[in-house]
Amino acid sequence: MPATISDAGASSGEQVLSVTQLTSQLKGVVEQEFSAVWVAGEISNFSRPQSGHCYFTLKDDNAQLRGVIWRGTAAKLKFEVHDGLEVVCRGRLDVYPPRGSYQLVVDQIQLQGIGALELALRKLREKLGQEGLFEAARKQRLPVFPRRIGVVTSPTGAAIRDFLEVLRRRWQGVEVLIFPVRVQGDSAAAEISRAIKQANQLAPSLDVLVVGRGGGSLEDLWAFNEEPVVRAIAASRVPTVSAVGHEIDVTLADLAADVRALTPSEAAELVVPSSQGVAELMLSLSSRMQNALASQVAAHRGRLDAIASRPAFARPTDGVHNLGRQMDDLAARLHGAMRVHLREQQSRVAAISGKLETLSPLAVLQRGYSITQEPNTGSLITSTRSLKKGQQISTRLAEGSISSTIDGIEK
Repeated sequence: MPATISDAGASSGEQVLSVTQLTSQLKGVVEQEFSAVWVAGEISNFSRPQSGHCYFTLKDDNAQLRGVIWRGTAAKLKFEVHDGLEVVCRGRLDVYPPRGSYQLVVDQIQLQGIGALELALRKLREKLGQEGLFEAARKQRLPVFPRRIGVVTSPTGAAIRDFLEVLRRRWQGVEVLIFPVRVQGDSAAAEISRAIKQANQLAPSLDVLVVGRGGGSLEDLWAFNEEPVVRAIAASRVPTVSAVGHEIDVTLADLAADVRALTPSEAAELVVPSSQGVAELMLSLSSRMQNALASQVAAHRGRLDAIASRPAFARPTDGVHNLGRQMDDLAARLHGAMRVHLREQQSRVAAISGKLETLSPLAVLQRGYSITQEPNTGSLITSTRSLKKGQQISTRLAEGSISSTIDGIEK
């Protein structure tokens, strides 16, 4: 009969452990000795189920290690984890007794080479740039003389004090509405984007909106690289100025805003004009207007003098006299022409009259002839065919006429 495990252990004098006991001891030793360890490797077999936890294998050329990032830690990652990513993970080793395996529970993860924040910034900038959020064509012009200015920033920071001081010094009579928000931390991006949307809903509407804070590290300024903030700025109907006080690094808020200011103080200089500058401009414009008006008056006066020196204005009656003289000449010519025409017509009438007298029957009557007519109709009687005995006839002589009755007719 073969020996049992207990018999073999008893015969050798060694303690016999169950799998559970051995695994528990290993778990205690491993988790105590490797409670905080940094491990570098390449991500493979990455998965993220609906639970939100991230499971992957961390490997190098000769070995591999199971890893997990719980949902709470995964939600704070600044970049997207995927297969082939070279990373450095910090965490603790955890032994999982049901499978007899161990894994690295990651609480921090960084990229090898380029930093995580830089990579996240680069990818988000590329994504939003492809959507056209940074295009110059969609930029709005700032009003020259704004009356209502909104400022989204921390109410206790130096940025708002600097902004208000420069604003007071440059221009008076501007209404400033402050939208207090956190400017760094996990909730800052949500507060900033919400404040920008609220500023766009005010009635009466704002003339310009300033979004920003003072300087800081990339991590401090990260809220202004968050996608909700960038999209809120790009969607703003109110012209927006990004005033993140960091001259070296450009945030995505700077790219999405209509105007970028290097500091909150410069933002104040951009949104309102200088009262002194406006006064100097007004004086300059007034002087230019006076000179222009004086030049125009001189030019028109010269034109009037030239017109006044013309004969029509210097001796206005000369024209009337000349026209009167021309009228007299025309009248004399008309009268002469009328006399000539009248003489010609008189000559023609005399000639025609002579011809008429020659042809007139009255001239025949003067030579002893007479004309016999029907007394009622006045028609001439040239034949006896139409006459009757006892008929009345009228005979016209050179002087007077005779009425007679026919006693006899000779044909």
